Amino acid sequence: MDNSDSKRGKYRIMVVDDHELMRSGLIQLIELEDDMAVCAQAADVHGALEELDKCDPDVAVVDISLRDSSGIELIKDMKIRRPKLPVLVLSMHGESFYAERVLRAGARGYVTKDEASTKVIAGLRAVLAGEVYVSEKVATKMLGRMIGRAPTDAFPIDRLTDREFEVFELIGGGMSTREIASQLHLSIKTIETYREHIKAKLNLDGATELITYAVQWSQSERRP
Repeated sequence: MDNSDSKRGKYRIMVVDDHELMRSGLIQLIELEDDMAVCAQAADVHGALEELDKCDPDVAVVDISLRDSSGIELIKDMKIRRPKLPVLVLSMHGESFYAERVLRAGARGYVTKDEASTKVIAGLRAVLAGEVYVSEKVATKMLGRMIGRAPTDAFPIDRLTDREFEVFELIGGGMSTREIASQLHLSIKTIETYREHIKAKLNLDGATELITYAVQWSQSERRP
């Protein structure tokens, strides 16, 4: 896993996923390709940014649900350091709420973890070629918005900023304001402000209604 791969004409791939088994399986899958090699791996945002500087990858595969922060924020940080770096998101979440959001953050493709391994390799090759890789359903939805034929508020969650969305997800996971502040390295007051913004954008009256909505949404996302 080093830059000697470039001398052999292989694309250097960095893998970021906090599930060790998933990360190992993905590495094995990539290493089966004759023209690809994994130059670095990481389980969290801090490790990913460190490895980014060491490895100088041709493409990064990133999970958006990391233990210490949102993969969306990681993508933004990576793009600041490497503006031309193509990023492919591999996630357990369905595309409906996430694909457009990660593309706006700077990713070039989105593949769900329950899709065939061939989709992962196809996604990698597409983003390496400068293309955008998403499902036909998502591509149609995005095109519809561009030409004004799809409502911009089809999902109320889309009104949230990336950071508000991250806080919303953590609320849905049962975390308290203090716990969220600790995980995101923000003040309790800042998290409370985000909670107020979320309630206003989702037309929710109080804390109980926010928690109920967030938990129900989180559970619906986890259903197969």
